[in-house]
Amino acid sequence: MPIAKMDYIWFNGELVEWDKATIHVMSHVVHYGSSFFEGLRCYETPQGPAIFRLTPHMRRLIDSAHIYRTKLPYTLEELVAAVKATVKANRLRAGYIRPVVYRGYSEIGVNPLGNPVEVAIATIEWGKYLGAEAMEQGVDVCVSSWNRFAPNTMPAMSKAGGNYMNSQLIKMEALANGYSEGIALDTNGQVSEGSGENLFVVRDGVVYTPPAGSSILTGITRDSVITLLGDLGIEVREQVIPREMLYIADELFFTGTAAEITPIRSVDRITVGAGRRGPITEQVQSTFFRIVHGEQADTHGWLEYAE
Repeated sequence: MPIAKMDYIWFNGELVEWDKATIHVMSHVVHYGSSFFEGLRCYETPQGPAIFRLTPHMRRLIDSAHIYRTKLPYTLEELVAAVKATVKANRLRAGYIRPVVYRGYSEIGVNPLGNPVEVAIATIEWGKYLGAEAMEQGVDVCVSSWNRFAPNTMPAMSKAGGNYMNSQLIKMEALANGYSEGIALDTNGQVSEGSGENLFVVRDGVVYTPPAGSSILTGITRDSVITLLGDLGIEVREQVIPREMLYIADELFFTGTAAEITPIRSVDRITVGAGRRGPITEQVQSTFFRIVHGEQADTHGWLEYAE
């Protein structure tokens, strides 16, 4: 997925030309992974470009940095306004938004505290993360040989750049073995999440998803899907999920800003259900897309308009 340049990036408080938003190679983040980021989608609606759950994403960005004793030089309100300004400046109708916070250039050494905290916000045009056809046909995945990090080693609730070294191993292994994505287990051998997605399991009309204690990132799309399932009268249980439940599920699906709601058609070459999108997945997926495209009432206040 090559990046197509846009006109501007919001960089440390001002909009600058795309190619001028640069960092020094001796910045702390380059050497120690000291960054925090978010991914948001902007959808085209009849009312104009709508950013999905902008304020909760910016709050999580602040929380992610806070866990690592990193104080952002901007308030939540300033970050929300900056995202809207970047979308507007780039005339983005639909696409992806990437805010990133990182430790910049000043001192060498593991201790990050002497280095400046810098913030950038970029927008790009980006389609379906796992492929357009996957939204109906589903994707083939494997259980990864790489576990999610153990509690009290890396904080899974922080969307920190360094955490995604683990995600890269999961993703590369899956691709090398002919799969679209990998599912990681936690250190207790229970289901955790994908390399960049949360996971839902459907069995006998009940939807299950791993809890925060299974080393997951508590996703904002995940939270939205739990809400939508409740609206639809479908029972949701957040509980520990054993690996073998993946093989006997009626339906499985990923959620995430990039993946949106993507069905899974097989795990470790064992077919899930009918081997394509199931009825509950289709129901929640269609409801989600009607809301984000402005075709159904946004009763939860999830859309924030850039204009």
